[in-house]
Amino acid sequence: MQGDALTSLDPRAPFVLDTRELGRRPGSMIKKCFTAPAPAELGIEVLGVPEGSPVEIDVRLEAVMEGVLATGSAQADLDGECVRCLEPIEDTLDVDFQDLYVYDDLRGDSDDDVRRLEGDLLDLEPVLRDVVVLALPFQPLCEPDCPGLCTTCGARLADDPGHSHGEQVDLRWAGLQSLALEADTDDVHDGPHGSAEKE
Repeated sequence: MQGDALTSLDPRAPFVLDTRELGRRPGSMIKKCFTAPAPAELGIEVLGVPEGSPVEIDVRLEAVMEGVLATGSAQADLDGECVRCLEPIEDTLDVDFQDLYVYDDLRGDSDDDVRRLEGDLLDLEPVLRDVVVLALPFQPLCEPDCPGLCTTCGARLADDPGHSHGEQVDLRWAGLQSLALEADTDDVHDGPHGSAEKE
C-alpha cells in the first residue's frame, strides 16, 4: 500500500482510521473501540445527535481481496423535538454498519458508487451519517399517540385531555351568522306561513 500517497483525509480527524497495520493479507483483522465527538448535522432536522456529544464506535476492520471491510456499531445520544407538540425528545441510538472500502489503486465499473481507501486511511463519518439518518423516524413523536397542540390556543393536549373551547365562531363568518339568526327570529315571529297568516 502507498502509505505516503497524497490524501484529502486528515489522519487526526475523529472518524478517520489508519489501516496500515492491517496490510493487504486477506483475512487479517484488527478491532478498534473509540469515542469521538459527533460531527455537525448528524441526523435529520428535528432529531439528531448533538454536535460534539460522544459517539461510541466499536469496529472490526478486515482485509479482503478488494479492500477493507468495516463492520461495527455506534451508540450516541439523541436530542430533538416532537413534530406534533414540540416537546423535547431525548433518546439513545444504537446502529450497526458494514461497508467495503476499496483499495485506491483498484478501479471498477461503478467507481462513483463505492467508498475508497485513501492511501492507508478510511473515513467512517459518511457511513455513520448514512446509518444514523436511516435509523431515525421521519416524524419523531414524544409518544406514539401524541395528540399534538390545540389549534386554537396552542396548549399541549396531552397535558389536558378534556381541553376544549366550546363552539368557536370563525370571525370571517360572524356577519353571516348574525344575518342567519335574524332570519330565524323573523320566521318565528311570522309563523310557519310567514306574513300571509296576518290579517
